Amino acid sequence: MELEQELISGTIAAVVYQNQLNGYAVIKMESEDGGMITVVGVIPSAIAGERLIVTGKWVQHSTYGKQFEAEFLERLLPDTCNDILSYLSSRAVKGIGPKTAEKIVGKFGENSLKILDRSPERLAEISGISVKAALEMGEAFRRQVGLRRLIEFLSAYRIPASIAVRLYRVYGEKSGELVQENPYLLTQPQFGATFSQVDEMALQIGFDAGDDCRVEAAVIFELRHNLNNGHSFLPLDKLVLATAQMLELDVGIIASALTRLTEFGSVEVDTIAGLQAVYLPEYYEAEAYITERIIQMAHSPVKELPEGERFLQTIERNKSIRYAHMQKEAILAAAARRAMILTGGPGTGKTTTLSGILELFDLLGRKTLLAAPTGRAAKRLSELTGREASTIHRLLETQISPENGEMYFAKGENDPLDCDALIVDEMSMVDLLLMHSLLLALPPKACLILVGDPDQLPSVGAGNLFGDLIRSGAVCSIRLTEIFRQARESMIVMNAHAVNQGQLPVLNVKDRDFFFMRRHDPNQLVQTVCDLCARRLPENMGIPAPEIQVISPTKKGQCGTVNLNRMLQAALNPQSPMKKEAFFGENCFREGDRVMQIRNNYDIIWKKADGSVGMGVFNGDIGQIRRIDHAEGLLEVCFDDKVVSYQTDLLGELELAYAITAHKSQGSEYRAVIFVPFAGAPMLLTRGVLYTAMTRARELMVMVGNEEVIAAMTENNRRNKRYCGLRHRLLEKLGV
Repeated sequence: MELEQELISGTIAAVVYQNQLNGYAVIKMESEDGGMITVVGVIPSAIAGERLIVTGKWVQHSTYGKQFEAEFLERLLPDTCNDILSYLSSRAVKGIGPKTAEKIVGKFGENSLKILDRSPERLAEISGISVKAALEMGEAFRRQVGLRRLIEFLSAYRIPASIAVRLYRVYGEKSGELVQENPYLLTQPQFGATFSQVDEMALQIGFDAGDDCRVEAAVIFELRHNLNNGHSFLPLDKLVLATAQMLELDVGIIASALTRLTEFGSVEVDTIAGLQAVYLPEYYEAEAYITERIIQMAHSPVKELPEGERFLQTIERNKSIRYAHMQKEAILAAAARRAMILTGGPGTGKTTTLSGILELFDLLGRKTLLAAPTGRAAKRLSELTGREASTIHRLLETQISPENGEMYFAKGENDPLDCDALIVDEMSMVDLLLMHSLLLALPPKACLILVGDPDQLPSVGAGNLFGDLIRSGAVCSIRLTEIFRQARESMIVMNAHAVNQGQLPVLNVKDRDFFFMRRHDPNQLVQTVCDLCARRLPENMGIPAPEIQVISPTKKGQCGTVNLNRMLQAALNPQSPMKKEAFFGENCFREGDRVMQIRNNYDIIWKKADGSVGMGVFNGDIGQIRRIDHAEGLLEVCFDDKVVSYQTDLLGELELAYAITAHKSQGSEYRAVIFVPFAGAPMLLTRGVLYTAMTRARELMVMVGNEEVIAAMTENNRRNKRYCGLRHRLLEKLGV
């Protein structure tokens, strides 16, 4: 049941907790009737003595009782001597402590804040305060008031205070003026407002429906929105029509806006396979640079090893192994070429081949770096090769600009990676922008080995990078196809290959590593999954619940991840007086829960047990909630060996992860996987989703659901079309 919003007002009596980075606060507020209320929410720079008018709703916390959750607020400066004294004594203004506050209020009384704002030089009338110090106090006060005024202004149009904090960090006192000139500034990714939020505000303050700022922002919004669908560009006619329909304007107005944006350099227009393609500049630049660099590397002379066979014999002897013909070819090609792609399905020896390449590079004296797109994929690569591997973001040294809060990589053309060779695993997950950054940081003479399975789902980000590189033929690509004897004994491997070839998996084998449990009723299906995780697999197979991953094709519905997570949480980590809880929207997070980060956050800080610190948690990282502290308004999550503290307003970046989608499982491997094939949207019930889910299981694969859905998924080899120009550009450069 949706709780009704209420409005309360009062004076801040105490600030229990304040996060200066994101503005989240827990405060005690004395209401107008004298009662004391706990208020939680984004209240940047909350200060004792301030008066607040807060809109929000009452919530009942399991530990701290009744609290008022602030959604929007109006802030008023204190106007009595006592409240002004409390306000200034709290060190809200740099340079003013309790003793100085007493002197100021003693001298100027209820006019103290007006003096600070309008005539700060008069503070020098007080003994001990120089003119310079007085002016600095006035400047600090105006900065603090400026943020408050910006929050008040944006809150009136239901723009969250967290967006105001990010805006003020970049533009300072100019923020309010800039927003009134062009509210659509707030839709820039660094600020995070949605187009609909800003559009409603802009129309309310008098912007015309056909205003240039509005139409141009809508065009950019359409391009950015479609990045989520994998498109690195949109055909010009489709972009114009979609924007016109969204704004209910004539297509001619949109076309004119597109012309202006092109002239400003805000978009790039190019011809791709006969289409007029409209790009955001960074995606156009990424495609163009990747094309040039890959062609340059592919055209570098092949340097055959004169004693390649002798090297292979040495490696085979050292590792007590005999390589198959294609494995030998791949190992030698990696040493002879500047760029190579190694692909193959499960059980075809990719890891063995990769280890051989590393051994050969060692013999040749090449310094080699290993990387993967996610932390889990990097950890798995390290375990399989016995070498250190890092995430691509860590390898490129992610940094946050202090000027605008945007992410950038320290490694690049001016400070390249220190290596002779770079090997990147799980390439199907790598998108255009990440590949662009990787190539910028790759030394001019270094070689590049790209490893992956092109039959898995494509990257979440825009483009179809790995598939385009393979299909273009621009890079030497070696596909391992032989399934080795040991792998042939695994029904997981054999069924995965069968599905990939459009054949039904064998579902009636009972004594192997692949099981099917028929469930046509969704309630019975969910109950079976919970029982498998909580009791049957731990007791009968010796696989503990934390090593079991449930995968569903969809989020929605009774058999989707949202409901499965709710039921699995109750089964595996039930409510207890000993476990604290935190709520965000409809989600309940409990100490001990398995959770996943669902978007890249480059500026969140993590710590390790050895005291080392770093920044960045990434989409798909899975951890466990270690501690919830309501007094400090934080939730601690342990991601392998890293501990991250989330403020309450960041909980929207977390989801329960007892059950995840196949897309989110990419790059990871689990001891046991339970897959839930059940009715859903045809676009999600595809062969790629089924194949990806199956190849996540290391020891055990259990399918619980409907065999008709499995058959439909096996048959449905549909891949959503993505507008991307890399393959066309590569073929054009090759003269094909």
